Amino acid sequence: MNNLMIRWNDLKAADAELNAFVDFDESARPGEGPLHGMTIGIKANIAVEGLPWTGGIGGFRERIATRDADAVARLRAAGAAIIGTLNMEEAALGAKTDNPFFGATQNPHRIGYTPGGSSGGSAAAVAAGLCDVALGTDTMGSVRIPAAYCGIYGLKPTRGAISQDGLEIAEATLDSIGPMARSLEELEACSQVLMDWGDAQAIENIALLENLGGVECEPPVLENYRKVSALLNATDSFSLPYPLTRIRYAGFIATSLALSESLTELLATDPSGISDHLKFLLSFGPERSPSDLAEDRIILAEVSEAVNAVVDQHGAILLPTAPQAAFSHTDRAPANQADFTCLANIAGLPAISIPAGWNDSGLPVAVQLIGAAGNEAGLLQLATRLDKSLSAYRQPSPFYRQ
Repeated sequence: MNNLMIRWNDLKAADAELNAFVDFDESARPGEGPLHGMTIGIKANIAVEGLPWTGGIGGFRERIATRDADAVARLRAAGAAIIGTLNMEEAALGAKTDNPFFGATQNPHRIGYTPGGSSGGSAAAVAAGLCDVALGTDTMGSVRIPAAYCGIYGLKPTRGAISQDGLEIAEATLDSIGPMARSLEELEACSQVLMDWGDAQAIENIALLENLGGVECEPPVLENYRKVSALLNATDSFSLPYPLTRIRYAGFIATSLALSESLTELLATDPSGISDHLKFLLSFGPERSPSDLAEDRIILAEVSEAVNAVVDQHGAILLPTAPQAAFSHTDRAPANQADFTCLANIAGLPAISIPAGWNDSGLPVAVQLIGAAGNEAGLLQLATRLDKSLSAYRQPSPFYRQ
């Protein structure tokens, strides 16, 4: 591929309906290396030299990245063409990618529906074929949930496996940069560039969360989850020391507290650069009592220990990615959206979302696999075997390709 093969006018026209990109780099050119010929979009909270580095925050619209984030530099050095930055939830804290400064991103499978958050622009761009791969970030599910809603593949790596250099951090202990793609082959190719890729450790057993922790799931999500459980011959079960709702809330409080601290200066100097909605979300952490914060920390520590113990014993955990399929932008985001995905972030473990089927409206649903720390290769092997049995990937229509 050379730069002239990117049909920029067609690309922008296709994006106009989706609003997946916020900035393009029309000087993008491929290099030599294992990713030669691949076009990649980058979530707007990851620095791309010469482009606005907003983190989805209006007050950062004029902040231009002076260098690439480490993850972007690795992709560029491997021959990929970095074609632009992608829309996201404001400060990566949210569920729909309906940004008050940059607009709503549409799900390519249904205009008017959310692609998920916070990496909604990344998932929509990949699903629609606007780019081959995109980087997102995952604090409590923000790569995997959009991947599920848009019917593609998304990987949250082991904590620290991909450098946070050049990332506008939401919560450092929970955040992971992760790739999203339309195939597991492309996902693995980028992952091998982004992180040290160890030998695959075979995963022999799969554990299931007893009664799915009581989380209410839409019927198609449950049906496809049970189908995958049967395909994997998964029967062993485990329980958690706290309800998933409480676990997820502890993670939210940690994120709210960290973001309120990192955005203190902007709140003081340019309060209009942050929406009232985000200000409201940022208030939860600082207003939490010391005793409640101490309880939150205990919950996160005990859940991390419990999830790691299950994976050490069994090899992997199977869960739905999200309890529901994509929903209308006019609907309120369900509170339980990240109940399943938050576990991998809290435990620091790799997790991958793969398409598992569709609901009666033709919208994708997905499952996720959580594996042992450092065993991304083994997790991809298992996901590949499962994906061949499911054959659940379906491209949206109309579909753009370079």
